Amino acid sequence: MRYVIQRLITTIPVLFFLSIMVFSFIHLIPGNPAEILLGQDATPQAVHALDAQMGLNRPLLMQYLGWLSNLLRGNLGTSLVDHESVSQLILQRLPVTVELAVGTMVVAILIAFPLGIAAAVMRGRVSEFVAMFAATIGISVPPFWLGILFLLLFTVKFHLVTNSLYVPIWQSPLKNLECMLLPCIATGIREAAVLLRMLRSSLTDALGEDFVRTAWAKGLRGSAVTLRHALPNALVPVLTASGLQIAGLLGGLVITEQVFSLPGFGQLLVQSVFSRDYTTVQGTALVAALIVIIVNLLIDLMYSRIDPRIRTDGGMEA
Repeated sequence: MRYVIQRLITTIPVLFFLSIMVFSFIHLIPGNPAEILLGQDATPQAVHALDAQMGLNRPLLMQYLGWLSNLLRGNLGTSLVDHESVSQLILQRLPVTVELAVGTMVVAILIAFPLGIAAAVMRGRVSEFVAMFAATIGISVPPFWLGILFLLLFTVKFHLVTNSLYVPIWQSPLKNLECMLLPCIATGIREAAVLLRMLRSSLTDALGEDFVRTAWAKGLRGSAVTLRHALPNALVPVLTASGLQIAGLLGGLVITEQVFSLPGFGQLLVQSVFSRDYTTVQGTALVAALIVIIVNLLIDLMYSRIDPRIRTDGGMEA
């Protein structure tokens, strides 16, 4: 418990620094939001009045302090374009991307673990060659290309899947599965290739350790040695890769969301950047950074559960 509290405390300065970075970098985007909202025919007086109304004519420090004060109260501001709460916009879009990211990682795990374990256990055999060949193909093929190919094959040609609009899982699980299955597979194949290579390498090293030879000497079965002894020790680098993948997916699924017409979090961020919607960009970027920090924290906590040797300084248990 003390370890969890310490890790949470260390995130506070990180979040503060990220808030400064997010606020500062957003103002480096060229263009004036007031001019964009009013159009090219707007008079300087109208632009100045709208700047004053939105508080954009104040010094940057005062703008940041005001934004930070609202942020600490849970208020991410109001969109300059949609005139809606930024928090509400994020809550509408984030579940789509989270579902896509989770579905992608489920597909990746289902593909990577059987092939990765087989490649590590059966070194030098056909199974290893097939697994590594599949990993090479998976890394080489862009997810958006696979997405377009899946749409052409399963939707246009064979009519196996309907290219319908996104339906939340709580409204209709079956329709949700129908619209999320192809994008999860399209992005999951690439993530599976990365995990497969990592798992194969890590598990191969673990199988050569002394404790594995001891387990063999005790007469344990091959599956027990691999799954109960070698695999848990091989999961630490795999977890690291998985955490980075999940964090990257939350912001890197923009193209997949575009291909499959999914109203996700990434699309909101990109649209906000192009429309110079400062408040929405700031809110979405900060939420994305917060998710990355939470994912890394969870991965750190899982380390000590999977490998008992990993503890904090002084022997405190996680």
